[in-house]
Amino acid sequence: MIQIPKGCKDVLPSQVYLWHKVEETARKTASAYAFREIRTPVFEHTELFARGVGDTTDIVNKEMYTFLDKGGRSVTLRPEGTAGVARAFLEHGLAGGVMPFKAYYLISAFRYERPQAGRLREFHQFGGELYGAAGPEADAEVIAFAAAFLQNLGLEHVALQINSIGCKSCRARYHEALRTYFAPHLGEMCEDCRTRFEKNPMRILDCKVEGCKSIAANAPRMLDYLCDDCRAHFEQVQSLLTQAGVAFTVNPSIVRGLDYYSRTVFEFVSAAAGAQGTVLGGGRYDTLLEQMGGKAVPAVGFAAGMERLLLVMEAEGKLPAPDDGVECYLAGMDKHSRAQAFLLAQRLRRAGVSCETDLMERSVKAQFKYADKTGARYVAVLGERELAEGAAEVKDMASSASERVKLKDLANYIIQRRK
Repeated sequence: MIQIPKGCKDVLPSQVYLWHKVEETARKTASAYAFREIRTPVFEHTELFARGVGDTTDIVNKEMYTFLDKGGRSVTLRPEGTAGVARAFLEHGLAGGVMPFKAYYLISAFRYERPQAGRLREFHQFGGELYGAAGPEADAEVIAFAAAFLQNLGLEHVALQINSIGCKSCRARYHEALRTYFAPHLGEMCEDCRTRFEKNPMRILDCKVEGCKSIAANAPRMLDYLCDDCRAHFEQVQSLLTQAGVAFTVNPSIVRGLDYYSRTVFEFVSAAAGAQGTVLGGGRYDTLLEQMGGKAVPAVGFAAGMERLLLVMEAEGKLPAPDDGVECYLAGMDKHSRAQAFLLAQRLRRAGVSCETDLMERSVKAQFKYADKTGARYVAVLGERELAEGAAEVKDMASSASERVKLKDLANYIIQRRK
């Protein structure tokens, strides 16, 4: 028997309502903040991610699903959503349209990493992107959007942490300070961090190896090296969030795992699903579009892993109740009445009523058992007498009460009782 690839997961009909809840909440929150959906391909040219995500990241170096297509071109399954949105923004000349450009996405993405709770090789993200606004108001807008999304999911124990990693100018000075600090410890550090030391020493701060983490604990902090403009920008972001009632703490150790970030970075973290982990993260990336060959356009955004969100919702007891099931089951007593029940079901569905009827030639008793398993709220039994009278006894499965209802009025009868 062929089984699902490692690191992937089926979402069965009995569980998909949970995903619908998250997706519906994402769409409604995005609409409230005037973000519109964008859809990009599942795979892109590999160069997009090498230039956009950054060739010092673990994603590009170790985790991407990259292969040659039949034309010998290197293509990669997207490991995240921002690079694809940036490519679409440039390719379609969206900078010439109404600004700021505000878009959101709901995507599947792929990374070859060790599967663990909330982290799969095929995973799903909800993300938001805002292009064209350089001021701190845009940072605060995107963070408030992300906070509202989590709040609308009902989450109560998710904490916002923010930091600034500066611009090219002040970050260059910080890189030199980091190299000075880490140089005496290079022999104690992992191979990846020795490579990062030359290419991007800030990435050392994001290393998960315990030895490197303990060395990095006393490293210089970026906040001490911010230029005047970056410091003022970060202070204004904090002021706007405070005025908007969005609680946060400043965490100087946040650097995020992608090379394109600059200035404001942020994470929403939760300990509800076990070890403290990030459920949503993002920041500003003013140089990304320029790195990808376009004109410089300021940008800020975020992404949330939906699998991890569902784990946190479960841990907080915030998962929605299961779907109510079908509204009405039409039970036919014999072959002729089953055929009539089939036709009546089509009329009910066209009227907007969810219903089922027998497709397995079950007895009436067996049909009642099946209707109960489907969660049907009402059951209407059709036999010769009911068809002749054009009415049926409709049983409310919740209260066991029955009522005689004309077949032509059955759809309205159910619709009127939905409340």
